[in-house]
Parts: sequence; C-alpha cells; structure tokens
Amino acid sequence: MKRKWERDLGLQGRMIFTMFLLAAVYLFFLAFLSYNGTPPVIMMLFVGSFMAIQYFYSDKLVLLSTGAEIVSESEAPQLHGIITRLCAIADLPKPKVAIVRSQVPNAFATGRNQNNAVIAVTTGILDKLSPAELEAVLAHELTHVKNRDMAVMTIASFISTLAFYFVRYSLYFGNMGEDRKKEGGGILLVWLVSAAVWVVSFILIRALSRYREYAADRGAAVITGQPSNLASALMKISGVMSRIPSEDLRSVEGMNAFFIIPAISGSSIMDIFSTHPSVEKRIAKLEKMQQDLG
Repeated sequence: MKRKWERDLGLQGRMIFTMFLLAAVYLFFLAFLSYNGTPPVIMMLFVGSFMAIQYFYSDKLVLLSTGAEIVSESEAPQLHGIITRLCAIADLPKPKVAIVRSQVPNAFATGRNQNNAVIAVTTGILDKLSPAELEAVLAHELTHVKNRDMAVMTIASFISTLAFYFVRYSLYFGNMGEDRKKEGGGILLVWLVSAAVWVVSFILIRALSRYREYAADRGAAVITGQPSNLASALMKISGVMSRIPSEDLRSVEGMNAFFIIPAISGSSIMDIFSTHPSVEKRIAKLEKMQQDLG
C-alpha cells in the first residue's frame, strides 16, 4: 500500500541553495585559473569530461571502491523481497541490490537518479539487525533515492574534489605558463584561492549532508510507520562500530558521506565538519516521531 509522501521543501531548498552557492564559487575559481594562465579549452575539456564520468559512472565508481557486488533475487531473496515491498510503498522503481562483504555494519544508496539507483548493504548489517530494523535502514536508503539527493551530492563533491587537488598540486601547476613564473606571488595566490574554494564547498556539502540524513530518517519513518525500528537499528549499529578494529573502519572511511552512520565519527566539537548529525540527535528525533504517532 502506497503511503502519502510529502515533499521535503526544506531539503529541496537547501539542495538548490547549496548548488547555487557552489556554482558561484566554482565559476569564480575557473575564472581565476583562466586569468592566471590556464588555457580555457584544456580547462573546460578536463572539467566537462570529469563531470560526465562522475555523473554517468558515479554508481559504478562507488561500488568498485567499496567492493560491493550486485546480487540477483535468487542470491539474496529476503533482501530483494524487503526492497521490493518498500519500493511499492514508496512508489519507486526497484533499484539494483548489492552486498559488501565487510564486518562493518552499514548501508548506502548510490546512483544518478531513481531509474539508475543501487542500494547496498554489508554482510555485517545483515548479521546484526533484525528483519524490522533492516527494513527501516533500507527505507532510509530508499528515501535518499526518493529525494534525489544522491545526484546533488555527486556533483557537489566533484567541485570540492577539484579544488582540493588544486590545493594539493598548485606548486606543479605553478610551473606552467610564463606569466606565472614572472609573478613571484602567483603560485601562492592560486593556492590561497583554491584553499578558500575547498573550505567553502567542504562546509556547504557537510551542512547539506547532515540535513539529508534527517530527511532520510523522516522518510524511513513514513515508509515503515515505525520510527522506533530505525532508532533501534541506529543504536545497534553505533554500538557495534565501537567494537570493530580501527583498521577495518579506516578502510571504508572515505565512503562516510554515503553510509547511514559514518565509519569513524569525530568529537562533538567537530560536528560542523561531520557528514552526519550525531546518532543521539537522530534517535531523539525518531523517538519524538514515535510519540507523535501515539
């Protein structure tokens, strides 16, 4: 039975605003590089090809980096069954299903749109959660697909990544172009502008990422009708995380923005730089939703 789905205007507004600000920062960054001697044709070819790869192959890149393998319905009938039922409730086309062979209990969604989505879970989360808790986690990931925030995060992350590499390798770029050799402060100026672009995009992306996690939690509560199941799953996952060896957590740390709970969390002082709100805050909101449902 399909559930009534209310558009999250807060999330949509934040995605539009974040993309607008990032586009402005990005255009300024490109204009600055062009002004300082980078050939515009080479720059646009590089940016265009890189964005095309990110957009059309983002799901494959994520699956490759995590070691996720697409599984058929015969290979994982229970998992496919849950996702099929949740998609019917959420009015979504069924995504591909993947499994990551890892003891880290987690799940994520990837893909450029609703028709090209993948929902992946680790063997760790399949072993640790009850069917009701697993259903809640999968509903959370399907909400990311429903809200279309995966494509926004993919594009936004590209801008931040590009600026980061300019920060890292601007000394090498500084050897290109006669004008830059003549201007003693040219390389330093490129580095400072690149760093400013990276910091701004870094903070904007993380602010959007935290809000979209709250939105996905609300979506999971709507789809399943049981916010307490997701709260229970979050408590169980965070408790298991604390007992997993650090080297195993570090191996998947680069995928934090995609996971339902980051593999390695920072201190409360560093919450502004986190890709996720704290588990405690998320559970408190879910408990409030459960109370409102009576």
